[in-house]
Amino acid sequence: MSKGLFVKKSIKTLLADASDERHGLKRTLSATSLTMMGVGAIIGAGIFVLSGQAAAEYAGPGIAFSFIIAAIICVFAALCYAEFASLIPIAGSAYSYAYVTMGEFAAWIIGWGLTLEYLFSASTVAVGWGGYCVSLLGDMGIHIPTHFASAPLSYDVSIGWASTGTILNLPAMFIVALMGILVSVGIKAAASFNNVMVIIKMGVILLFIACGIAFIKADNWTPFIPENTGTFGQFGFSGILRGAGVVFFAFIGFDALSTLSQEARDPQRDMPKGMLASLGISTIVYFIVALILTGIVSYKLLDVPDPIAVAVNALGPNFIWLRFIIKIAILAGLTSVVLVMIIGQSRIFYSMSQDGLLPKPFGKVHEKFHTPFFTTIVVTLIAMLVAGLFPVGILGQIVSMGTLMAFAIVCFGILVLRYKQPTLHRPFKTPFVPWVPLAGTLACVIQMIALPAVTWLQLVIWMLIGFVIYFTYSVKNSKARALAMKKKK
Repeated sequence: MSKGLFVKKSIKTLLADASDERHGLKRTLSATSLTMMGVGAIIGAGIFVLSGQAAAEYAGPGIAFSFIIAAIICVFAALCYAEFASLIPIAGSAYSYAYVTMGEFAAWIIGWGLTLEYLFSASTVAVGWGGYCVSLLGDMGIHIPTHFASAPLSYDVSIGWASTGTILNLPAMFIVALMGILVSVGIKAAASFNNVMVIIKMGVILLFIACGIAFIKADNWTPFIPENTGTFGQFGFSGILRGAGVVFFAFIGFDALSTLSQEARDPQRDMPKGMLASLGISTIVYFIVALILTGIVSYKLLDVPDPIAVAVNALGPNFIWLRFIIKIAILAGLTSVVLVMIIGQSRIFYSMSQDGLLPKPFGKVHEKFHTPFFTTIVVTLIAMLVAGLFPVGILGQIVSMGTLMAFAIVCFGILVLRYKQPTLHRPFKTPFVPWVPLAGTLACVIQMIALPAVTWLQLVIWMLIGFVIYFTYSVKNSKARALAMKKKK
């Protein structure tokens, strides 16, 4: 049992599995499609939803620096992801990379952790989508009862979990269901839809920047970094670090992009390009929008699900036309994020099932749609339930925790593989090894430490659930274990 925990899959076996398009996923995505997918996933909830909460509770206007810190960490991780994605172009992302470098148990931990990232991020963004949808409908004179438009559960650090008295967040559940259906019927259709959403989103973000500059009030930036309250993470420099941990969620799009390696036309060349390009574009946009957002409205007023809407409303009645345009574009932008996250999670479960760690139905590809149809439906149903029940703040933090854990293992995995298999042909090489992987690993661990204790408790509970599944099902059905035992005989 203990030896089986460290059984590894060979890169040769993984590539052989990925090359079989007759019974697997189809390679249809171009470099442009991959970059658009990355931008579609990255620019979303981080700026449209979580930026307000992070500014109001942790960093103030200094949230702009939080985005920069989070982006630097992501650059380290992105360079490591790019090497793995070009070397092992399959759908499993960090899960598969860990299987090759550190063995099955580490792969299971990272695969289960990625579920925190993709599944819960789809739900988080959906909650934000619901907030903007209710706001837009309210502008049009259509009011959805609060009982059916907000989470029935809330969490406060001082009092813990509590009931809000509402029933379900139906708008959030609706958008998850819609994107789940689109993803299940074909990656090409999903990519085309995403391209349209990204063009709308980027166009209107530029419009918000152009209009908002004239309404910036310097007083809202004073002090730019509010004084620490005496508690770690509540303003001051520690608040910027805590804010970076929260908005780190905003950058997970390039990571989700790696799950599309098996559907890219030329993954060795296009995956690194798509990851790094989408990360660079998104970082610039985040920094500028964060400055304008906190310049238009005091950060104290931004602890809401729709902070950009608050800023637009503050521009006055002459900009009522912009209010509608921006809210519609934000809905389009958040929609693309939900779409990519559902794709990412379904591909992770697909890869885990292919290895025997999850039941066989999760690894089947639909004959007509060429997608993991069953997996996508299951992921969609779970994401709908989570989006309907939980508030945006607690979801965002647990997603950041799962993401940071995944990034740390990927960065460390580069060091392991460079040491153990230095002669492998690497179409893209992480520069300045071992310093970049080491910096990425340490930065992720430090950011994890900066997150609240309740988030660590949630991670421990989630991992315990994963261990139960692994030791009761996965160890008995692992294909890598079966192959290793066969070779010994």
